[in-house]
Amino acid sequence: MSKQSISIEGKEIAIIQVNGEDYISLTDMVKPHKRPDEVIRNWLRTRSTLNFIGTWEKLYNSSFKPVEFDGLMRYAGDASFTMSVKEWGEVTGGIGIYSKRGRNGGTYAHKDIAFKFGASISALFELLLIKDYQRLKEQESSGWSYQRFLTKVNYRLHTDTIRDVILPALQTPKNKEWLVYADEADLLNMAVFGLTAKEWREQNPELARKGNIRDFADIVSLNVLANVEAMNAFYIEKGVAKEKRFALLKEASIKQYERLIARSNDKRIE
Repeated sequence: MSKQSISIEGKEIAIIQVNGEDYISLTDMVKPHKRPDEVIRNWLRTRSTLNFIGTWEKLYNSSFKPVEFDGLMRYAGDASFTMSVKEWGEVTGGIGIYSKRGRNGGTYAHKDIAFKFGASISALFELLLIKDYQRLKEQESSGWSYQRFLTKVNYRLHTDTIRDVILPALQTPKNKEWLVYADEADLLNMAVFGLTAKEWREQNPELARKGNIRDFADIVSLNVLANVEAMNAFYIEKGVAKEKRFALLKEASIKQYERLIARSNDKRIE
């Protein structure tokens, strides 16, 4: 689960990805309020809020329970009506807003719903939130395209090295060559992502219909992947054994990822 952030009126607001969708921290939006959860609950109990979120769920959540939702709407807005994020999920099966415990904890909402919450703070806050989110996505798209291009270039270098060095050494039959390429690709996947392509598909069946593990990787991971592709090609040419190559690539991946994350979080870098 990757994490990003935007800054609105001096507030650092976290963004995390859930099943390929951006969820924005509502808790961060209402800090430094002493009881941010109370602010969110008061917003959630209103008829207009529930109607908006319910409509969103009907559009994007096939597991949403409309009958239970209609039952809640009969009481929404009444003085005695209360609603928490946890209750919303349990009663309706909603996925658009949820609470997260532990590190980076708080209440998160899908960006569509988060923008609606931003409007409840102020019109200015809503506009700044949307604008800064769009800026982030534009930067991400530009960087992602470049890094994806770079990984493809280095992928060609990687596969050419396999063709010229490994296949002749193993005397691999023509109809079995794809197994060698797949095995080396998974060597990189394990070093960078910690799982094979098959394991990723099994864990992410919905995303697997749209692409592969690399299509949904964040920019930092793609940068690291591009680097270790070139490194692995170099090690193959030098005759380094596969087990040793994996150890070296895994170590390099961890170090590079940590350094790139630290650099991307450095506020002095725009």
